Amino acid sequence: MPGRLLDIAMLNQRQPGTPASQLIPAGMDMGDALPLLPPEVPPSKSESVPGKEEDVEVTIRQYWGCGDQVRPGQPKQITIKASQGQVQTQGELARGLFVPDRDVHEDARYALWPNQRNRARVSERSSLVGQHRITGAGVPESLQFQLDRNADFMPKLMLEARGSLADSIQLQWPAVERARGYFLFASGAQDPRTLVMWSSAEVPGAGPELLDYLGGGNIERWLAQKVLLPTTTTRCAIPQGIFKSQGGQRDRTGVASLSMIAYGPETNLVWPPKPADPKLPWHPEWNVRVRTKSTSTAMLGMDLTDASSTETPEADAPPKEEESGTKKLLRGLLRKL
Repeated sequence: MPGRLLDIAMLNQRQPGTPASQLIPAGMDMGDALPLLPPEVPPSKSESVPGKEEDVEVTIRQYWGCGDQVRPGQPKQITIKASQGQVQTQGELARGLFVPDRDVHEDARYALWPNQRNRARVSERSSLVGQHRITGAGVPESLQFQLDRNADFMPKLMLEARGSLADSIQLQWPAVERARGYFLFASGAQDPRTLVMWSSAEVPGAGPELLDYLGGGNIERWLAQKVLLPTTTTRCAIPQGIFKSQGGQRDRTGVASLSMIAYGPETNLVWPPKPADPKLPWHPEWNVRVRTKSTSTAMLGMDLTDASSTETPEADAPPKEEESGTKKLLRGLLRKL
């Protein structure tokens, strides 16, 4: 959803999974405090009966780099055939980049906001700057900290995309204050059996795994390797025709989605501070990590003038067939590429 978004996750080492409250500065315009609650345990899912096996064949094409024309040596391509639970591949894609998992994985040890009781939207006027304090059973009394402007919400990423799928799609955006680098990724289908991926990186292999928070070390290294765009960049172009439908004029499968991220600063706080003398004992009571980013999305090549005539209301949609074992196998393989 567009707008300012905030996620809070607190791991209480003394009493995991207990409620807490985060007192917030007046500038957030969301009251005096936000309730942090353990996640609800989802109901267990009944095991589904596998559907019938189907033969599946998919070709994936991989492009990279900003520019009006496809560069020499592109695309890299792989064709995947799945039949009766067996998968065969022909060709090869560039190996993806390894992004360390630094996310919070929701489980009962945490207290979270938003949660089942409070999902208030963050105001466009909200600011994180000021004094924060977390209270609750097992929470150290010292858990209060000050956030400055560097840890505040990032400005909007005002991405503009122009051009049809038959053209070179021109992308531009104003510089985002406090951004440390940019990355764009687009994917779409030329036809039901041909998937296309493109990234703004100067090297192959960068994919949607980069559309998330990155640590400072990765940002600096990938800027140097031209995986990410520097903050001086305000324009990029998707090569001509890579998402153009290969079917007839009435074929509407030639649609692509584009995502962009501006990586923001990361603030790390710890109490008590680490002593300058490494020989002195150090037993931190708490640590806080505040990560920031600004994102934008766009649909490329979609004619919305008659979109209502092509959409099917969910209530009237036919029941979905159970996913076959072959499709599950193919989906798992695609996720690893």
